[in-house]
Amino acid sequence: KNEALELVKEWGGELENLPDIFKKDKEIVLLSVKDSGNYLQYADDSLKKDRDIVLEAIKNDGYALEYADNILKKDKEVVLEALKIEGTALQYADDIFKKDTEVVLAAVKSDGNSLDDVDISLKKNKKIVLEAVKQNGASIMFADDSLKKNKEIVLEAVKQNGNALYHADDSFKKNKEIVLIAVKQNGSAIGCTDDSFKKDKEIVLIAVKNNGNALEYVDDSFKKNKE
Repeated sequence: KNEALELVKEWGGELENLPDIFKKDKEIVLLSVKDSGNYLQYADDSLKKDRDIVLEAIKNDGYALEYADNILKKDKEVVLEALKIEGTALQYADDIFKKDTEVVLAAVKSDGNSLDDVDISLKKNKKIVLEAVKQNGASIMFADDSLKKNKEIVLEAVKQNGNALYHADDSFKKNKEIVLIAVKQNGSAIGCTDDSFKKDKEIVLIAVKNNGNALEYVDDSFKKNKE
């Protein structure tokens, strides 16, 4: 055991190569998951049910929730700890939490893209979607279509990521106020705007100053314009 402890102390991943008896040893496994929560996958199933071990693992790597026993994927405290580290670890939680407003809010505040994994009913929840797009504008792609038509949601999304405009309702691609905010954040957002904006000198200048690649999407007349 002393040799095994020294091995995992040097590199936690060595747990994978140890005899099964050591994969059932709490002291050894705890040392391993402190190095990386991902090493929980190599522990004996009996320790994947051990709350102390799993909590230590997810504090190190939220995605370690994937390897926890199903009973701990139903433990709200465990799930919330995982989401503090990795919001998209929600995908590994029990489905009951994908409908839980408190848990889902924690997830999207950590990583907006976790909106992809929430129950469809909460993809229509304005408060949740708003928090998601504030963290990652592109997460608007996972929102219910009704909220892709919501100006407040779209504004927050393009402020955070101009290219979120690609996923917004088409009406906003014709809205100059929204388009200006989007291209100021990322010039390439001009690529999804109404053709009239690709001929609009003010918007084109902002877009290409922000991102030279935006020139690819503007009207051909600007590509010949040295100014």
